[in-house]
Amino acid sequence: MNLINEEITHTVFGEGNIVEHEESIITVDFDKHSKKFVYPDAFKKFITLNDRSTAKTMKEIILKREAEEEILVRKREEEKESQMLEQQRRDMLKNHSIHESSQIAFWLDESMQKEVFDDWQVSTGNVQSGKNKGQPNRVARLRPNSAGLLTARGTDQPETERQILGLFMINETFTGNLGPDGMVPSHPEFRIELTVQEAEQMPFWKYYSNKNYPDRTSWNSGKFRYFDNVWTAQIVKDIIALKSDEEQSKLAKEFLEYFCKMNAIDIENIPEANGALA
Repeated sequence: MNLINEEITHTVFGEGNIVEHEESIITVDFDKHSKKFVYPDAFKKFITLNDRSTAKTMKEIILKREAEEEILVRKREEEKESQMLEQQRRDMLKNHSIHESSQIAFWLDESMQKEVFDDWQVSTGNVQSGKNKGQPNRVARLRPNSAGLLTARGTDQPETERQILGLFMINETFTGNLGPDGMVPSHPEFRIELTVQEAEQMPFWKYYSNKNYPDRTSWNSGKFRYFDNVWTAQIVKDIIALKSDEEQSKLAKEFLEYFCKMNAIDIENIPEANGALA
């Protein structure tokens, strides 16, 4: 906006004429002296353009700049918050050696299967006996590097028919300490839900294997069991191959990259699945 020769009124110095206009500085010639002002800040409080049309355009420029500055401030705050969360994650993992089985597989009943994909958090269930009876089951191995695997089978189906319905990364600020509700919170970004058709192609026992009884497909009791880190990487890798939707495939790839980074897994050398059904 060219302001040369525009007449203005200053709250202190009175009437003047703009004689120079650089990128962020204007020079105003008053009767007996000249003064420099910051552009466009001076027009917010001290200087008024005498021409109404020019004054209106200036107001629009100032409003636009203020909106841009507000976006920049908000972006800086978000970056600062992101850096703070990343530092918290590093601090939490600094003295925490990654357990080879720090993932968790949940058994979802029918009611939980609907709720989990609405709330994206899962209950660990309660202790059934002893001095801690009624309290949430502790999940001491879980940290921000952990993933929650969501599995289910029909009540009339054999255990070999257990399917993987989806999975999520644990919230990046989670320390393993459960609240009174015993809920495991998910990361707000890294979540995968499978369609019915996709779940049919993801049998749980293709990946899971009991080291002492490698051919056994028995869950026994309990709402969850710990799960091997590499097995989880195998699952996400296979999910990527399943996803035909480009956007969902991209999200699954980002999930795998994040998971491998958090668990120090070489993403280029993930072995093939070798579970009880493999």
